[in-house]
Amino acid sequence: MLPDELLEQLLQLYPCRDVQVRHLAALFSPALPSPPLVVVHGLPCTGKSSVVTFHLDLSRITHAVISSRECITGRHLLERTVSACLDSLEAAGDEIDRRPYARTENLSTLAVNLQKILEERADKFVLVFDGIDGQREAPPTLLPALARFGEMIPNLSIIFITTIPPSPLHKPGVPHLHFPTYNRQELITILAASPPKIFLNPPSEEQYPDYTPDLAAEDDAWLWNRFLTAVWDSLSKHTGRDLVSFRNTSHRLWREFVAPIVDGTFGTRDFSRLMVNRRHLFQTEDAVLDRIISQASNSVPSGTTAPSALSTPRRTQTTLSTPAAKRKTIQHALPYYTTYLLIAAYLASYNPSRTDTTYFMQHSDKRKNKRKVHTHASTCGSARSKHRRIPRHLLTPSPFPLDRLLAIFRSLLDGPVPQVADIYTQIATLASMRLLVRVGGSVGADPLDAGARWRVAFGWEWVRGLGRSVGVEVGEYLVGGVDG
Repeated sequence: MLPDELLEQLLQLYPCRDVQVRHLAALFSPALPSPPLVVVHGLPCTGKSSVVTFHLDLSRITHAVISSRECITGRHLLERTVSACLDSLEAAGDEIDRRPYARTENLSTLAVNLQKILEERADKFVLVFDGIDGQREAPPTLLPALARFGEMIPNLSIIFITTIPPSPLHKPGVPHLHFPTYNRQELITILAASPPKIFLNPPSEEQYPDYTPDLAAEDDAWLWNRFLTAVWDSLSKHTGRDLVSFRNTSHRLWREFVAPIVDGTFGTRDFSRLMVNRRHLFQTEDAVLDRIISQASNSVPSGTTAPSALSTPRRTQTTLSTPAAKRKTIQHALPYYTTYLLIAAYLASYNPSRTDTTYFMQHSDKRKNKRKVHTHASTCGSARSKHRRIPRHLLTPSPFPLDRLLAIFRSLLDGPVPQVADIYTQIATLASMRLLVRVGGSVGADPLDAGARWRVAFGWEWVRGLGRSVGVEVGEYLVGGVDG
């Protein structure tokens, strides 16, 4: 076992992993023998690699870590293993001639080379294969063969770090150490240990002598803890349940969330009013999307200056901020043929079926809602008999059959639909996303039944932007037309 002070240090660095740390300390102790093979498994972002590597470093056990992500082929993994073992032994003070180990072509050569390297060592050596279940071009006998190395080579222990427990290793009695995913409270506890600062530039000590660094740290921890709870309940619970995604989402929103505090609109303890003012941050998907280039709206113009420090850090203020600018309609990046399916569904739901020949027949001229120009005389003669009609896009969507949807979809496309585009699968996916809603029918019936009737569950503004993304003006195909 590790000394108590080292064990406490490891538990402080990796909270919520007490059971796993104590199991590792019992399995890999510097003074006690270790099992020849241990399988450490768990989903990504659960701390497997970090805890294992830091434990071996802290216990001063000679070890080598081989990451399968950095190995292109199976042979690359074997040669990388020998090279990592030589580097680790040279770092421990041993001088080894590398020339006999220049080539490692197969598993048999790897076993021979490891026996030669470790034959004169009295203390244990741990070989860690990180992500071995994702190794590219791996031979089928890789894992069973590596699992036997600890029995053939004295003082050698193997650790497999995998996402799921590997297939049968043909070796009984293998210890497995599971790293479960972090739950809500554990994620908040881990991230709350290092809160970011509210103010990048602290307020002036001459103007606010009572706002000391200790008080600022207390405000940072208090607000950050409640902010993490709000981020999890609104975003991360549905889109990013692992530690890395939750941390990235929280840090992306933090600076914009505390902006009203920095410019003096709210105090540092006005969390409820701050949530109401910044609620739009938790209603969009911008914070959970990874981008290489940041949006132009998030950049600060070169001619502007950063906001000043807060005016009253500890006092609740009554000044309300100005209303936020009106946000644009959210447009999702959908597949090409899925976009046309949604456009066809909207037209089938809002156009009468008797107009399909006029707008969608291949041999017709596709008038695209060209309105007739009436003269003044004809207009005056018929003005009394005409009445104003409500635009069709403001009415309730009507149900339509599936075959009509497919006919309009095919007429909107210029070329043939390839075989790889599974249209029925896309329709079923849109139904599961509640973009298409089935009307009537018995419960449990086939959703793609030819006699089923559907209607759309989205509006005009969204489908107009969707059509413009593929170069289709939906208003030209809509009976009655739409201005703008």
